[in-house]
Amino acid sequence: MERPKLGLIVKEPYASLIVDGKKTWELRKRRARHRGPLGIVSRGWLIGQADLVGVEGPFTVEELLAHGEKHRAEEAFLRAYAGEEPLFAWVLENAFRYERPLYVPKRPGRVMFVDLSEVRP
Repeated sequence: MERPKLGLIVKEPYASLIVDGKKTWELRKRRARHRGPLGIVSRGWLIGQADLVGVEGPFTVEELLAHGEKHRAEEAFLRAYAGEEPLFAWVLENAFRYERPLYVPKRPGRVMFVDLSEVRP
């Protein structure tokens, strides 16, 4: 399978939950325009990938609490992350973990997305 050209930076334990197929919603404060393969980057490593197939929401924290099996976030985290703003669920499918993670060179300004064209096996 071809490696994605775009990576999403995700903190642990959420990145591992995604690539292990246990988390199918990645919660963000904005909608995503991208659809298709998306690398999952954690702690400077490309650890796997998933297909971003859509975006649902916006959701309040209260609405998200009913979908805990999809996003795997604790209520305290949701409230701290959302503040008073609604959140969007980026819907992920076909996730898998790479046998060996790939190093992602550090570049200033990377907050959410990473260009994976420079990542070498």
